[in-house]
Amino acid sequence: MTASSAAPAPLHLVLGDEELLVDRAVHAAVEAARTADSTAELTRTKVSDITPPELAELVSPSLFSEGRVIVLEQAQDIGQELADAVTGYVKDPAEGVTLVVVHSGGGRSKAAKSLPTTLKKAGAQVTECAKITKPAEREAFVRAEVKRVGGRIDAGGVAALVDAVGSDLRELSSAATQLVADSGGKVDEEAVRRYHRGKADVTGFLVAEKAVGGDRAAALETLRWAQQIGVPHVLIADALADAVRTVARVSAAGRGNPNQLAGELGMPPWKIRKAQGQTRGWNARGLAEAMRTVARVNAEVKGAAADPDYALERAVLEVIGAKEAR
Repeated sequence: MTASSAAPAPLHLVLGDEELLVDRAVHAAVEAARTADSTAELTRTKVSDITPPELAELVSPSLFSEGRVIVLEQAQDIGQELADAVTGYVKDPAEGVTLVVVHSGGGRSKAAKSLPTTLKKAGAQVTECAKITKPAEREAFVRAEVKRVGGRIDAGGVAALVDAVGSDLRELSSAATQLVADSGGKVDEEAVRRYHRGKADVTGFLVAEKAVGGDRAAALETLRWAQQIGVPHVLIADALADAVRTVARVSAAGRGNPNQLAGELGMPPWKIRKAQGQTRGWNARGLAEAMRTVARVNAEVKGAAADPDYALERAVLEVIGAKEAR
C-alpha cells in the first residue's frame, strides 16, 4: 500500500440526484482513496445487483492490505437485508476500505428512507447533491464553475450564460470552462455573446425545427437563446419560413421515396426524409395557417413590427398552434 499521511474518510454519503454533482462527488471520493493508496481496487455496483454476502466479501479486510473502494449506487432502492448489512458494517469499518453510498434522498421502503440518517450518525462524510432547479441556484453554480477553473465573471455574464445555455449543468460547466480559457479569465456579457455567436448559423434552423415539430418548450427556449446571443431576427424568420414551406411541399408530395422525390422537389433526400418525419400531425388547414404566419413575421422583422422579438415568439407559438389545430 502506498499511503499518504492523511487517511481518506472510510465512509461517504453522496446525497441527491443532480447527476453532474453526484458524478463529481463520487470521483472525488475515489481520488481521495487513491491518493492514499494508488493501487486501491474500485468496485461500482447498484444495490439491486449485490447481495449481503457479496458486500461482506467486498468490505472484508484484505490479507495483503490492499486498498479497496466500493461505490454502492442507487441506494434509494436498497432492501432491508442489504441495508442491515451496510448498517452492521459501518459500525466497524475495515481499515483500507472506502465505502461510497450514492442515495437520491428518496426511497420507497423504510430501510431505504432511513439509510442516509444511519450513515450520517455513523460519521459519513456527506456531499449534498440536490437537484438545482431555481434560477439563483443555477447562477451560483455558474459563478462557482468559473471560479473553479480560475476565472471571474460579472453579473451580466452570469445572466447571459444562463439565458443562452439553459438549465443543463454539464453544458453550463463546459461553457464556463471554455469562456474562461477564451477570455483570459475575465468573463462578461460580451464574452458570452462572442462565444455563442459562432453557433448562430444553426440556431435559427433549430428554432424552426422545434416549431414545426410542435415542441413548444424547446422551441421557445431555443428562440430565447438565439435572441440572447444576437442571431439576426431575419435569419430566424427565414429559417421558420423555409421549414414550414418544406413541410408543406413534402406533405403534398406524399410518402414517396426521398431519393426519387429529390429531383421533383428540388431538395436533397436527407431534407425530404427529415421533413417526412415532421409532417406527422400537420393537415392542409394548419399548413395554410402556418404559411400566413411566416409570411407576416417576415415582414414584421424587416421593420413592420415595433418589437421583433415579440413578433418572432408570437409566430413560433402560432406555428405550433397551427399544427395542433384540428
